[in-house]
Amino acid sequence: MDKPHVFITRRIPDIGLEMLSEHVEIDLWEEELPPAYDVLRERTQRADGLLCLLTDRIDKELIENSARLRVISQYAVGIDNIDIESATKRKIPVGHTPGVLTDATADFTWALLMSAARRVVEADTFTREGKWKTWGPTILLGVDVARSILGIIGFGRIGQAVARRAKGFDMRILYYDNKRLPEMEETLGVEYVSLETLIKEADFISLHVPLTPNTYHLIGEKEFSMMKKEAILINTARGSVVDQEALYHALKDRKIRGAAIDVTDPEPIPSNSPLLELPNLIITPHVASASVQSRTKMAVMAAENLIAGLQGKRLPFCANPQVYEK
Repeated sequence: MDKPHVFITRRIPDIGLEMLSEHVEIDLWEEELPPAYDVLRERTQRADGLLCLLTDRIDKELIENSARLRVISQYAVGIDNIDIESATKRKIPVGHTPGVLTDATADFTWALLMSAARRVVEADTFTREGKWKTWGPTILLGVDVARSILGIIGFGRIGQAVARRAKGFDMRILYYDNKRLPEMEETLGVEYVSLETLIKEADFISLHVPLTPNTYHLIGEKEFSMMKKEAILINTARGSVVDQEALYHALKDRKIRGAAIDVTDPEPIPSNSPLLELPNLIITPHVASASVQSRTKMAVMAAENLIAGLQGKRLPFCANPQVYEK
């Protein structure tokens, strides 16, 4: 009996490929850059399963024209690149990798926060460019993290993990979410406040919301105008949660002290973006989850989802469980 045919849009850690090779016939896109949409659509048309990344546009047209497609497995937590409604309409379960990125992303959030607060990237550049002549009392002054105010927007797994790390710095922790979490307030000693209050009072603002119509440009000109002049913004969520033009002006005009972002809109950030000229902005290439442990576990979860779907079983990690409703 022939094995199911699966298209994988990029090379994932070997453990995932090895798991899949026992059960499926693999069509692997080996290039560093993702396949063009026309290639993606053509290769998916003859696939029983699809293992894709955030960089792949899995839209209504692609889904409707892939008659053999039985399961989509996303190598990521987020699924905003996939037309979930169209997949659900065709009874195609969509897998993803929730939970596995929590600690890696929380750790990286703190790496960005500390780097921005203490101007680590600027200091490294300063040294490499031969500008370090002597010790000086006013050279590259940053701001203290300990006993400052941290504002967390989006208090799911990652937001809570960031808060747990903040306790060690004796910070006052504010959070805003679309629902209040009294048990977390008691456990972590955090305070639930309105979005406006958080923006006005926090010294550090960290974003951990999914990209939805309600969170698109959640932080824009109005929000930057309310922030403290010494505030630092951290974004490891999605690039479009922040209005990048407003971010540029807020940083350039020193309306806020600085920012550190792991996500941009679009990705990758264009080489001529004015954001790249700003010394008070750290930009990293969407690597918050880039630990060996996390990426390996993601590969295992993505493979498990794909295999389960092709075998007619319920996906262990399904983003649209309504497909199983009778």
